[in-house]
Amino acid sequence: MAEPVFFPASSALTLSAVAELVGAALPEGADPQQAIRGVAPLETATPSDLAYMDNARYAAVLATTRAGVCLVSERFIAKVPPGPVALLTRDPHRGFAAVLSALFPSAVRPGSVFEASGVTPGAFVHPSARIEPGVVIDPGAVIGPRAEIGRGTTIGATAVVGAEVRIGRDCSIGPGAAIQYALVGNRVILHQGVRIGQDGFGFAMSGRGHLKVPQVGRVIIQDDVEIGANTTIDRGATRDTIIGEGTKIDNLVQIAHNVVIGRHCVIVAQVGIAGSTTLEDFVTIGGQAGIIGHIRIGRGTQIAATSNVNSDVPPGAIWGGTPARPMRDWFREVTALKNLAAKRGGPARSGADD
Repeated sequence: MAEPVFFPASSALTLSAVAELVGAALPEGADPQQAIRGVAPLETATPSDLAYMDNARYAAVLATTRAGVCLVSERFIAKVPPGPVALLTRDPHRGFAAVLSALFPSAVRPGSVFEASGVTPGAFVHPSARIEPGVVIDPGAVIGPRAEIGRGTTIGATAVVGAEVRIGRDCSIGPGAAIQYALVGNRVILHQGVRIGQDGFGFAMSGRGHLKVPQVGRVIIQDDVEIGANTTIDRGATRDTIIGEGTKIDNLVQIAHNVVIGRHCVIVAQVGIAGSTTLEDFVTIGGQAGIIGHIRIGRGTQIAATSNVNSDVPPGAIWGGTPARPMRDWFREVTALKNLAAKRGGPARSGADD
């Protein structure tokens, strides 16, 4: 059985093209026509590959790399061995991402799993739906009444786009995704199994039983948002759930009704955000953190993984723990408990009194 190549390079890049992509000057004596055909880690890179270095723990690996080109910051440029061409850039990782995008454009956003063009015969498109030219709809996808989809967008196999939904241009909707009661901007990526616009969890609780509160809001997803596989975003109750421009959401995240997430936030896997909470711009939340409802998390805040946030967080704060509090306070408390336990240490006592 032949080994498949899932992401073939579109074409080689010249060294001068790489330098332009990353904003670096070519070193004296470098060949601007040197071909770069792939990327690889420092330890496995060959002379036709590009690698990058931005972490001191890999200094020993850098010293032995056989990469053709290495992106480095000022801190490490003196440690690059004689073979590779060292391109100096302020942010090697960002430069590496730019080169990857140029070499492997098919990996930037998911395309048709059927390698189709246009509307495939196995798709189900309601006659009243409006589909711009250049849309790809894979087999088994369902497009509901009066839905609108912009040019350059791909709708994956078995995905469902509900009635009246609006999806902008150059989006990618992954296989098995479902979108209802939502407006989606341009260049949005929704990975496999994403669920957008289902009921929020709303009930009028009482001793006689729990009465469902109808959810009549929407989900608004702004431009350049990316949402990972099997993440769920509930529609609003009486106002909209909003995901701000440029925000990146990992797999298996739950976002409840009426949540407002600002621009360029980062939310890592298995985070849960309860209803009516607001995240301001550039907030970062680590994996498995839990955010209580009806609070505000200020601009630029960082929340550590596995934290539980149950109060407002001021802008620019770094919090962690359960309940979450300023990181210094959390570390101080953990250290104090550790020291107290050490002082009271000694052989463990049996369960019975002597």
